[in-house]
Amino acid sequence: MTCDVCGFDSVRWSEDDLERTLAHTDDLIGYVVAGAPDETSLTPFSPHVSDDPVVATHELMHRLDELAAIRRANDPFEPMVGTVDSVQASSGGVPKLAVTEVTVGPGGIEGDGQHNRRHHGRPWQALCLWSAERLDELAAEGHPIGPGAAGENLTLRGVDWSRLRGGLTIRIGDVLLRTSSPAAPCRKIGHCFSERHWNRIDHVEHPGWSRWYASVLGGGTIRPGDPVTVAA
Repeated sequence: MTCDVCGFDSVRWSEDDLERTLAHTDDLIGYVVAGAPDETSLTPFSPHVSDDPVVATHELMHRLDELAAIRRANDPFEPMVGTVDSVQASSGGVPKLAVTEVTVGPGGIEGDGQHNRRHHGRPWQALCLWSAERLDELAAEGHPIGPGAAGENLTLRGVDWSRLRGGLTIRIGDVLLRTSSPAAPCRKIGHCFSERHWNRIDHVEHPGWSRWYASVLGGGTIRPGDPVTVAA
């Protein structure tokens, strides 16, 4: 099953991907509509009209696309322009290491991976993004952190991280991404923080400081220094 509208392609989804994505239905919708002028009117949705998890997941992905379009039409968003500060990849685990160029496909950066896909690797988690300014601020606070240490693929400079939400598009050359959800911190990145306080970048405790996941709508090549445009 494929969809030209929302980009869903069932070939890319494992059974675990489907199950765990449906379990995050409310969260994924909430990240798209959070802060909308009439948030409650956008949220009603029940994806489980089908016992087929492929059909139900497609319905959810399609609904997220619809919600992003509705908000785009009714809630003006001033585009943000920045640059790619650094690019990181690894075959699994952290830290991810700096590279000078990556090729991005439907599943993310070619050659990049995760050792444990239980909480990672869904199609809506194809890339992990973070703010170069947030990294600078964390380092200034005394945390032993730098680009790629917490597992992010791209650090972006010049983007107001506090304005990010689900359903935004990020254009980097030919690459087109869609933000989906904040990345929850865990003990595996504890080494990046003083006293292993990884919740310093938890989205709930510290809004505007978390890494963000994004899906891939269009692939291509990314290099440090590439211009970035974030739009609704």
